[in-house]
Amino acid sequence: MNAVLVIVRNAMSKSSEAKKRLKPNKPARSYKKDKKFMVLASEGGKKKLIHFGQKGYKHNYSEGARKSYRARHKCDTKKHSKLSAAYWSCRTWESGRPKRTRK
Repeated sequence: MNAVLVIVRNAMSKSSEAKKRLKPNKPARSYKKDKKFMVLASEGGKKKLIHFGQKGYKHNYSEGARKSYRARHKCDTKKHSKLSAAYWSCRTWESGRPKRTRK
């Protein structure tokens, strides 16, 4: 029981630390083991910490791969909220290679 409580507290502290140091709407590297980026999304007075991006992806950011991804996820037709991972993922795949950010 205590081990579960420690894990939950540890995850909460990482989340609160990230919220303090991140600038709103600026993606950064994620601390989660299975996600590549995180962003403190801010829209309409609401703030939310969002993790997005598959960590194991092999960096194929070619024009064809970018076009296929955006078509598969309907990035141009759907209207996403800034508070969704889909918005940030589509924005990352918009043009060029995603910026590498420091940890």
